[in-house]
Amino acid sequence: MTVVVTQMPHMSSSVGAKPTGPILPDVLGSEWTKLRTVRSTYWTLLAAAVAMIGLSVIVCSVYVAQYASLSVKDKATFDPITSSLAGGFLAQLAIAVLGVLVITSEYGSGMIRATFAAVPQRLTVLAAKASVFAGVTFVVSTVACFVAFFAGQAILSSKGIGVGLGAPGALRIVVGSGLYLAVLGLLALGLGTIIRRTAGAIASVFGLIFVLPSLALLLPSSMDAIQKYLPSNAGQALIGGGSRGTNDLSPWVGFGVFCLYAVAALVIAGATLRRRDA
Repeated sequence: MTVVVTQMPHMSSSVGAKPTGPILPDVLGSEWTKLRTVRSTYWTLLAAAVAMIGLSVIVCSVYVAQYASLSVKDKATFDPITSSLAGGFLAQLAIAVLGVLVITSEYGSGMIRATFAAVPQRLTVLAAKASVFAGVTFVVSTVACFVAFFAGQAILSSKGIGVGLGAPGALRIVVGSGLYLAVLGLLALGLGTIIRRTAGAIASVFGLIFVLPSLALLLPSSMDAIQKYLPSNAGQALIGGGSRGTNDLSPWVGFGVFCLYAVAALVIAGATLRRRDA
């Protein structure tokens, strides 16, 4: 994976020289150049968008095809909003992988040393990476979510069960799906910075998001309250539609808890970044 490092206009060419002006805009520009010049970025984001749209279309199409044979209960519990965004389950896999690769690819190639030679302020580098990656992920994911939503509702409308963005919770769930994926990417970026190894970081993200909730189901019923505070469960409270249970967190409280996980990962990543050699 090739990584491009651009020289900052406000930085002296000699290593260790002090900057002659504000460096954050230049570091942001450098990180944007790195992200957009790596082919894996395009392929991974494309995979996330295709997964979001494709699976959502399939789910809605299958439901419409079987609509006549469904029971009254199945029809009553069907949520047209979340069904049209079912592809988010697969999209989060791609976003998590990309979040890890944003940092581990530089460690793997050794280019991180050139990055820190150009910008000794390591926290500035991490902040720039997080900002650029979160922005790109949110825009791409949100656009894909809107496309998936409208495509799914167009299919469901053939049976008169489609809804619009004005339906209760619809806009919040669509935009919230993009927010969830962006924060998930930041969590993956933080873990990637801490672990530094692609395989280990990806395994950690998948374990935290997918395996941990399954293991929590094995806990005694007296500990059920813990489940709602797990990262993925808390984050998905924002996009849970009308099926939220009485013991679940409210949408924005749950999303806030999820954001705290991402912030904690980035704070720990910043601390380790300053203490360890590149």
